[in-house]
Amino acid sequence: MDLEKEYRQKVITAEEGAALVKEGDVLELGFAAIFPVHFDEALAARKDDFRHVVIRNGILSNPSKLLEVGEPFEWQSWHATPDVRRAIERGTANHIPIRYSEMPRYIRENVRTDILVLPVSEMDEHGYFNFGLDSSHFLDQARMAKTVVVEVNPLQPRVAGRSESEIHLRDVDFIIETEGYPVAALPIRSYTEVDEKIAAFVVERIEDGSTLQLGIGALPGAVGDAIASSSLKNLGVHTEMYVDSFMDMTLAGKITGAMKTRDKGRQVFAFIEGSEKLYRFADENPELMSAPVDYVNDARVIADQYRMVSINTALHVNLRGEVSSETVGLRHISGAGGQLDFALGSYLAPDGKGFICLHSSRVDKNGVRHSNIVPDFSAGTIVTMVAPVTQYVVTEYGVANLKGKSTYERAKALIAIAHPECREELIRGAKAKGVWR
Repeated sequence: MDLEKEYRQKVITAEEGAALVKEGDVLELGFAAIFPVHFDEALAARKDDFRHVVIRNGILSNPSKLLEVGEPFEWQSWHATPDVRRAIERGTANHIPIRYSEMPRYIRENVRTDILVLPVSEMDEHGYFNFGLDSSHFLDQARMAKTVVVEVNPLQPRVAGRSESEIHLRDVDFIIETEGYPVAALPIRSYTEVDEKIAAFVVERIEDGSTLQLGIGALPGAVGDAIASSSLKNLGVHTEMYVDSFMDMTLAGKITGAMKTRDKGRQVFAFIEGSEKLYRFADENPELMSAPVDYVNDARVIADQYRMVSINTALHVNLRGEVSSETVGLRHISGAGGQLDFALGSYLAPDGKGFICLHSSRVDKNGVRHSNIVPDFSAGTIVTMVAPVTQYVVTEYGVANLKGKSTYERAKALIAIAHPECREELIRGAKAKGVWR
């Protein structure tokens, strides 16, 4: 069939797309920076037509009318962001605990998807829509969903990838056309002097030819700037999330990928999220390669990379070396993402290293200082990384390498990089736990 004719036969309005939804349906709507804005608004307008509909999404970066409405829409999140955290506290959203590398398998084996609604770039001459900033799991979603709806956003970048970065017209059931809307951009978070100190400790331990993974937050900006102004060379990229720091390092001539074991010369990631400048940099850039998250975050793939370095942040670390990056007690903050996978893979890699970075303490609104290195986690706190996995813990006061250390040695090393005002209290806590002598 003629592509243009087939395309026109599948075009519907956002309102007609929303009309496809039935009572009890389970929907998957985009991920991270790409979100079907027009469909979201159209379905929210039908709120009085339902008793219960499930909406699944992860790393919501756009305002969502469906999330705002709440019931009858139950929001299920693969990874919580501020709007979703507030909905969880209201009781209209739930978190899905995941190991991000396993998410495509969850989709294939464990979850139901009645309708997938996905923003895509405009169709090319061969009949393909590009997923744009995220190829982590959408092709599996499209294969498993009963109905596939694409929302065409002409302003969405086209990002190079493997064969899983596009979907063909024949595999799409309906098309919602739009005039285009800006892709959600993250505000550039300014980093502090504390972040700069932490970044300096990390960067001095990175070697030429290393392959890098960075997590989310202000710290990657500090690390990226420190690397950009360093003498490091021939670095590579293999990362879950591609952020502005990688662009900055590339433009500074630090990224070549020449020493990578896999995907030599390509910067590999599962999804991109950052500034508008980053999205322009990614558009049609052949050096970048989006790939499914069960490849990118596979600890075996990570372990293949020469001098793999993972750099992630945490909320708290306890004196055993367990890491919490998701909750504070029962209060949900974030998600596990690929932190565990990259910690495992980087340590298994030849000359690999894994860093967990955090400020030593925080000061509350009453001026009281609280240590982020703690004797133990509060009740209900999720352990993101178990103690044997943790390698380097970094604060503005130094670096603790926990591999091979006893419980006493771990406590001693971690207290040494805690805030000086908190160390005596931590020693008392360690004694109470029976790990101090």
